[in-house]
Amino acid sequence: MQPQQPAPRAVPESAETLRPTASAVGAPDSPPAGEAGTSDEPNISGTAGTTGNVTYSATVDGDSAAPGESGTTDRARPQERHDDTPHPAEWIDIAVVQFGPYTDKAANLAALREHVRAATEHGAKVVVAPEYSMFAVTRLDERVVAAAEPLTGEWVSELRGLAAEFDVHVVAGVVETPGGEDAGRIYNTLVAVGPDAEFAAIYRKVHLYDAFGFRESEVVAPGPIAEPATFTVDGVVFGLQTCFDLRFPESCRRVAAAGAHVLLLPAQWIPGPGKLDQWTTLLRARAIENTVYVAAADHCAPRGAGASMIVDPSGTLLAELTDSPGIAGSRVDLDHLRRVRATNPSLSLRRFTIEP
Repeated sequence: MQPQQPAPRAVPESAETLRPTASAVGAPDSPPAGEAGTSDEPNISGTAGTTGNVTYSATVDGDSAAPGESGTTDRARPQERHDDTPHPAEWIDIAVVQFGPYTDKAANLAALREHVRAATEHGAKVVVAPEYSMFAVTRLDERVVAAAEPLTGEWVSELRGLAAEFDVHVVAGVVETPGGEDAGRIYNTLVAVGPDAEFAAIYRKVHLYDAFGFRESEVVAPGPIAEPATFTVDGVVFGLQTCFDLRFPESCRRVAAAGAHVLLLPAQWIPGPGKLDQWTTLLRARAIENTVYVAAADHCAPRGAGASMIVDPSGTLLAELTDSPGIAGSRVDLDHLRRVRATNPSLSLRRFTIEP
C-alpha cells in the first residue's frame, strides 16, 4: 500500500501563536542495559579530554583562517562574537550540533536548546541538528511510531519557539505522523524553522536506509519526490538532505542545481566497519562535485559515528568534531564560493540534467 503523500512542501498551520520557549535544561534519559549512554550537555570550554567540544572556524578572505580562530578539533573556545556592524549579505556564520538524542523527547529538546544557545553565542545564524533529534533509537521499531507527532504537535511547536528565543534558523530531524492509510509508519522529516517561529522549509527523507542490515522502510514511509527543499538567510541559499541521501549524488545535485550554496545534511550515521571513512569521503565528494558548502550534523557515540563537520566548496575541511557531543561552526562566504566556481565551473559545464 503506498502512503498517502501530503502536498509537496506543505507548511502546516499552527493552532496557536508560538512564543519563545524557556525549556528546562535536562539530558536525554538513560538507555537500557546494553545501550551505552552519553552526556549531552554542551561543553563550551573545548578542552581536550572532556565529554564534548566546541570548534569554530572563520575565513577572512575565503581562503585563510581569521587570526586567533581555527577549525581544528578540541581547541580552546574562541572569543564570543559581538559584531553588530552592518555587512552586505555575502557571508553568514553557521554551526552543526552533535549530541545524543534518545527516547525522552523533552530531554532531547532541552539538550538541543543548550547547544543552540552555545552556537548563537558564537554568532551562528543557522544551526543544524541531527536526524531524529526528536526521538532516536539504534534500530527503529514500534517505539518510534508511538512517539511520532504531526508538525503542529508539541515538539515542533517548542522547536519553533526555540528558534524565536535565540533569533536563529534551526534545522532538526523529527518523527512525523503521516496520517492517512499509512498510520503504522512515520515520516523521517527535517524541519527548518526561523526566528519568526515559522517554517522555512520541510523535507521528508526520500532514500530510506535499507542497507547494512537495517530496514528503515519497515517503519518509515518515503517522502514525496518534490522540488528541492531550500530556504534563504541573508542571501545564502540552504538546501536539505538527510543521512542516506548522501549516497545518492543525483539527489544532492538536484539541490545544488536548484541554487543552493550550502547543503545541510542532518544524519544518524550508524557506526560500523568502514562507515566513518565513507561518511567523511562522501561529504567532501558532495561538496567538491557540486561546489557547495556542506554542513553535516551527526549523532555522537554510541548511536552515531560522530564526525559532524563543515566542508567548503573545494572540499577543504573547515570544522569537525570527534564522536563526543559539541558544536562546530564556520563561516559561509559567498565571495569564496564564487572564486571556487570560477576555478572549477563544473555546475555550468555539466551536460546532463537530473529528472525525478
